[in-house]
Amino acid sequence: MTAPRVTTAVTSWTATAHDGRPTVVLAHGYGADESTLLGVARHLPEGVAWASLRAPLTLAAGSHAWFPISTPGTPDPADVAPGVDAAHAWVAAQVPTATPVLPVGFSQGGLVASQLLRTRPDRYVGAGLLGGFVLQGEVAGDATLRRARPPVFSGRGEADTVIAPHAVDRTDAWLPEHATATTASYPGLGHTISATEARDLARFVASVLL
Repeated sequence: MTAPRVTTAVTSWTATAHDGRPTVVLAHGYGADESTLLGVARHLPEGVAWASLRAPLTLAAGSHAWFPISTPGTPDPADVAPGVDAAHAWVAAQVPTATPVLPVGFSQGGLVASQLLRTRPDRYVGAGLLGGFVLQGEVAGDATLRRARPPVFSGRGEADTVIAPHAVDRTDAWLPEHATATTASYPGLGHTISATEARDLARFVASVLL
């Protein structure tokens, strides 16, 4: 079976090659596509490059996923790994090795962003989770993260009922043990990203990459 690949992305650089700036890699949520997080990209600070990736699994026309949904909030790690590997491969192919990279994801994409950091803490400088969560269990790079405590942003709407409560609790417990966390909650916000959250993320990105 052919391994999943990220074949489509919208990027801030228009030339055929990356322009060398520190880079945010955006991962959308379940059932969306690479256009979904362009509003977030527009808030990112000048001096930062960005790429919004299309997840490799096609659900329907214009609808994509990083991994199938099995148990909400507790996906099978074997299902998660191919999508994460596909994102790693895209970064390796498109972004120079010495360029700092900060993955940021919404919902299911937040898990992908955190898995990129947890599986390759040597490659990524931190992560951003927007209404996202972390995978259960110990991951290969977790011991390194407990020592290094890289910066991680985690924002969540207080009216978000989509992410399973046990996944939220797991994430809230994981963050202070593995990261220097910046957390924010947004009253009245459901499972979406507000302009306020996007601006908070932009300030976090600036503090990490600039």
